[in-house]
Amino acid sequence: MSRKTEAELSSSASPQSGDSTNKHANGTRPSSSSSPSSTTGHSTAVNNPTAESPSMLTLKKRGDALLQDEEREELMMTQRGADASSLATQDDDFHGLDDKESSLQHMSPKDMGNFILLVVLYLLQGVPVGLTFGSIPFLLKAKMSYSQIGIFSLAHYPYSMKFLWSPIVDAIYNKNFGRRKSWIVPIQLLTGCLFLWLGVNIETWMAQEEIAVGTLTVVFFVVIFFCATQDIAVDGWALTLLSKENVSYASTAQTIGLNTGYFLSFTVFLAFNSPEFSNKYFRSEPHETGLVPLGGYLRFWSMVYFAITFWLVFWKKEERVPSDESDIDIKSVYKIIMRIIRLPHMKSFMLVLLTAKIGFIANDAVTALKLLEKGFSKEDLALAVLIDFPFQIIFGYYAVRWSTGARPLRPWLWAFFAHLACCVIAMTLVYNFPADGVVTSSYFFMVLATTVATSFTSTVAFVSMGAFMTVIADPVIGGTYMTLLNTLSNFGGTWPRFFVLEAVDHFTVATCSLLGKDAQPISCVTEPGKSMCEQMGGECVSYQDGYYLVSSMCVAIGGLLLVFYIAPTIRYLEALSPKLWKLPRE
Repeated sequence: MSRKTEAELSSSASPQSGDSTNKHANGTRPSSSSSPSSTTGHSTAVNNPTAESPSMLTLKKRGDALLQDEEREELMMTQRGADASSLATQDDDFHGLDDKESSLQHMSPKDMGNFILLVVLYLLQGVPVGLTFGSIPFLLKAKMSYSQIGIFSLAHYPYSMKFLWSPIVDAIYNKNFGRRKSWIVPIQLLTGCLFLWLGVNIETWMAQEEIAVGTLTVVFFVVIFFCATQDIAVDGWALTLLSKENVSYASTAQTIGLNTGYFLSFTVFLAFNSPEFSNKYFRSEPHETGLVPLGGYLRFWSMVYFAITFWLVFWKKEERVPSDESDIDIKSVYKIIMRIIRLPHMKSFMLVLLTAKIGFIANDAVTALKLLEKGFSKEDLALAVLIDFPFQIIFGYYAVRWSTGARPLRPWLWAFFAHLACCVIAMTLVYNFPADGVVTSSYFFMVLATTVATSFTSTVAFVSMGAFMTVIADPVIGGTYMTLLNTLSNFGGTWPRFFVLEAVDHFTVATCSLLGKDAQPISCVTEPGKSMCEQMGGECVSYQDGYYLVSSMCVAIGGLLLVFYIAPTIRYLEALSPKLWKLPRE
């Protein structure tokens, strides 16, 4: 494996392939005889949209190659959908992609097949994410406090810290096997094996009176680490699997795949794991267990992981791009990441990504669990989210179309306001939960409507931000640049979760109506405390529910941040010239 210094990475001309042809989405094109960075090649690219240089630039960008300053600027303007005249005279304008060219209906068969592959690979990410972020906390709520669930939430961290090892995934690979497959195949095999092992043991762990929170957290931490590593490789592969005119649909594939896997592992699984749901809709005689046990579900997905991975090994060939001929020095990539982080406008963008989700985090982390605690059944909650699922797919498709044009983050800002409103509505629904514990049709409909509205705002924000990141990403280090931005966005929704869950227990005051030993009051904030109180024949009396205080504080902080910092900063960042999103030459 060849090595390059940082200076070479930052200033060298783009590598040329030894092949005489360049593969393009719609056929085969001859490569330009001159270097893409030469004066002739650059001039041709500007004045003739069908020239060969943009095609080569696209291949280099999608293969994580390093480009000279002029090439990077030209490529980013092409990526923003600029026409030939605006590229020459208005370098700072954003332009939307042509609807016909970017429509799924106009994809070539090759692009459509690769789009479906991306959906499947992202779905495999969504399965462990749905279990770790959704189902497992729901199943553990009966035996664990919010503080203990907060400890388990630390298992989410690898998905939000993957940029730390993304340069390694970008740089180390087997050329003969494929740059991305070198990581996707072994990671998916390891995940399949871990799922198989978990499927055999997890039922025993979950049946224990006191759950070993530390052990469970470590195991799922490893699962999410594998998932995050696969995501790095798939993100990079998405840049070469889809052609230039359809590369923006990589975010659509991610939305569809992740949401599908997430809801299968969260919504659908919880419904079929519920004895009440299974007995009501699928059995003539009731049973104590649901149709789909957790262990069986994990074993099933282990087989799916193995099947798809073997298909990748034997039937899917990863095409080489010119940049695969030159390797990247890992140390230099980390240095370049630090230089990206030090860009003045990047600091502002990072601060937005790390604080934007504070307003929503209490609603996302606690509201559903609080509804369960109040008496809302798991199967009804699962049914609400199940009904919401097809809307997610529709929202994801149209959000891409709304996020094109001169202001791709305008939908993100509107979704931010709407999401805060949904958080207030959800908190009001929890507060007004029926006193008799009977969930009426009207109350269920309100929960359903709030769920759909919240999901709508989240999907629009996710796709809009993803589209903006795709536009601004300097192809200096390709997938690593995108991974850095995406993981910072994910981390913005991860780091507050632990503190919010801890705060709910901290600000909650509840004691048993009966006194314990030495006439001391018994706290029943946690589930074990409630069970002890009931066994004594007492009643748990709540004097203060920390959920309402914490949720109100989060919405207030989120609203203030939006009005006084986030919205002005987003408008400023959208107006920046493409030149400011790339690294200055040393």
